[in-house]
Amino acid sequence: MTLQPRKLLVPALLFLFALVYLNAPQGGGRDLPIDLIELPPGFEIEVYAADVPGARSLALGAEGTVFVGTRSQGRVYAIRDEDGNGRIDPGEVFVIAEGLDLPNGVAFRDGSLYVAEVSRILRFDGIEARLGDPPVPIVVKDDLPRERSHGWRFIAFGPDGKLYVAIGAPCNVCDPGDPYATITRMDPDGGNFEIFARGVRNTVGFDWHPGTGELWFTDNGRDWMGDDLPPDELNRAAVAGLHFGFPFCHAGVPDPAFGASRGCGEFVSPEMKLGPHVAALGMRFYSGTAFPPERRGAIFIAEHGSWNRADPIGYRVTTVSLEDGRAAGYDVFAEGWLQGREAWGRPVDLMVMDDGSLLVSDDFAGAIYRILHVGV
Repeated sequence: MTLQPRKLLVPALLFLFALVYLNAPQGGGRDLPIDLIELPPGFEIEVYAADVPGARSLALGAEGTVFVGTRSQGRVYAIRDEDGNGRIDPGEVFVIAEGLDLPNGVAFRDGSLYVAEVSRILRFDGIEARLGDPPVPIVVKDDLPRERSHGWRFIAFGPDGKLYVAIGAPCNVCDPGDPYATITRMDPDGGNFEIFARGVRNTVGFDWHPGTGELWFTDNGRDWMGDDLPPDELNRAAVAGLHFGFPFCHAGVPDPAFGASRGCGEFVSPEMKLGPHVAALGMRFYSGTAFPPERRGAIFIAEHGSWNRADPIGYRVTTVSLEDGRAAGYDVFAEGWLQGREAWGRPVDLMVMDDGSLLVSDDFAGAIYRILHVGV
């Protein structure tokens, strides 16, 4: 069979696009064009921290410290507004650790910072009192899978006191078996490790409904089924033991290779189908009171942006509204990081601060933004 030049050209161009965006310098320039960001009336955005190269997952300490994981940088940062001027100055950025293996995930509990590398979980005790002189970390768990494909882990503590750890599929699409394509959980000391949910291709963001305690999470759809299939997903795990479809079914769409063996009706359907290939990562319930009533309790999602789509999509923050505890609407909240076909920023994670403002990390610009409601 002879392949047509056009069929070869499109994947080649998309692969080149991926190389540019995944390997571009992830610096921390201060002259960021935040005036290009469009928000609903009454909201403003500002650069909270501009010198955090590769900023990804966020966790909040008991004393207001923001901990920041990275990916290829191998660093974990701590930032704290010591002088109370509403932004992070250069002297308020601390390197907690460096030389780590994709330390994307960060979580805070009982005075300790937990950091997820590819194959292990570290714990830094008493960290907020030692930002300038971090302690030697304690290894909590060191037998997680070592595959680097989808190996940048998201972690967070649930209302049950367990540490939840995402373990992505080591592929675009495959049937790798446990513990891959799962959300797992364990005791804070690494004991009682178990699988909480299966069929999750790659989640890099989850949170718990503040009223019901149910786990909600984003999931990235598989690649190479076309520009518009499958959609990314927002899922709800009401109980442990559910299966969300991967690799057999993607948001109701049977997989070309695996879909014949198990039907989509066997699996939990998404609460909301998100944009195709938007790379939905961090998600948080808005638990503050500073935003207007219609925004309270909504889910905010950081869409990192597509790399394998002819027309780029994502590069924005979206919201999912809820009615009676279920997803009801999906809308754009903040956009402008993508200008035409060129992106100057890529949102990764979000976090609600004690004052009700919303932080957004950006690994491409090496920055963290702060979104505030200032009234109409």
